[in-house]
Amino acid sequence: MQCQTIQPGNECNFWTKKGCSFEGNACHNVVVACEGCDRIVESEIGSVCSSYPAPEKKWTTGLCNFATHQKVKIDSVEAKVNPLKASKRAAGKKK
Repeated sequence: MQCQTIQPGNECNFWTKKGCSFEGNACHNVVVACEGCDRIVESEIGSVCSSYPAPEKKWTTGLCNFATHQKVKIDSVEAKVNPLKASKRAAGKKK
């Protein structure tokens, strides 16, 4: 459905037949951590997120899961393998 309060004419995920489903009936402005994200949309009140109506809540736990401008670094740790045990396991599977 299309938003009729902050972004008239734009598609809104939070607009229902009864109006805005978000508390306060309006989206909140983006925070500084959101700068550079592709989901930012300009509206009458300023910059808002098109995916979540309260961006400041998404950043309280760390990284926002909707952020397109920051990537999560995954560290892979190689486990040490005992070569003697590995050869015994391989020999046991051949039988």
